Amino acid sequence: MKKLLFQFDTDVHPSVFDTVVAYDGGADHVIGHGGITPENVSTLVEGAIFTRAPKYKKNTAIFIGGSNIHAGQQLLAAVQQQFFNGFQVSVMLDSNGCNTTAAAGVAKIALNNSLQGKQAVVLAGTGPVGQRAAVMLAQEGANVTLTARNFARAEQACAAMQARFNVNITPVEAFDNAARAAAIENANIVFAAGAAGIKLLELEHWQDNPNLEILIDANSTPPVGIGGIKMLDKGLERHGKIIWGAIGFGPAKLALHRACIAKLFDNNHQIMDADLIFKLAKAMA
Repeated sequence: MKKLLFQFDTDVHPSVFDTVVAYDGGADHVIGHGGITPENVSTLVEGAIFTRAPKYKKNTAIFIGGSNIHAGQQLLAAVQQQFFNGFQVSVMLDSNGCNTTAAAGVAKIALNNSLQGKQAVVLAGTGPVGQRAAVMLAQEGANVTLTARNFARAEQACAAMQARFNVNITPVEAFDNAARAAAIENANIVFAAGAAGIKLLELEHWQDNPNLEILIDANSTPPVGIGGIKMLDKGLERHGKIIWGAIGFGPAKLALHRACIAKLFDNNHQIMDADLIFKLAKAMA
């Protein structure tokens, strides 16, 4: 029986990236739907849960994507509300690669390093990847600060993460590079999660910082988010710090994404969000 993955994207056009990885992860057919909301998803879910006998339902799964993590979480909740009495299929949430990218990055830096009690700063962290990275760092025991150009946005994101994951993350306004340099002054770990092509720090902002131990930059579009980091850096030591570039941990992200897709078809009872995806990432690191 064919493995069917229904791609529900909160953006107008389903992500090409997510479609390619879905096929690479083992789906036989990927059926993309764009502009999906909690209000229009019910009939799509009904089609997924009612068409196959119970023993075959594991061959149908749903992937929720899009650029907005808040919209993705709302859609995930709406999808789950349609399930009842065994009529359900496995679902994965990965808005803008939030869970797989953050999980792969945090798993890499946590592999040989205890994060308990470390001071971690997520730069430009109000986007999907930044929010999930902040959550995972906090779950590993780090004291996490999240920066944004606007304090209200940082505060709102931290409140949302506290409500969803019961983690305490400190919001900080950092409007420019100088402010971000001040924000990382006492940090041991920096995770840059800014928009593509936006430089958040220059080399001089971090190279002589004696507190910094690990820097990771999730931006793969030039210029990179942290000056002095190269996209291909893979756990290299530079200026006394361990450095990870976006392409350096990118293969781990892609492998994790593919593994998650494959696991969706193990059974029809999985809800793959941050917790399960991060657990798998640590097992694969």
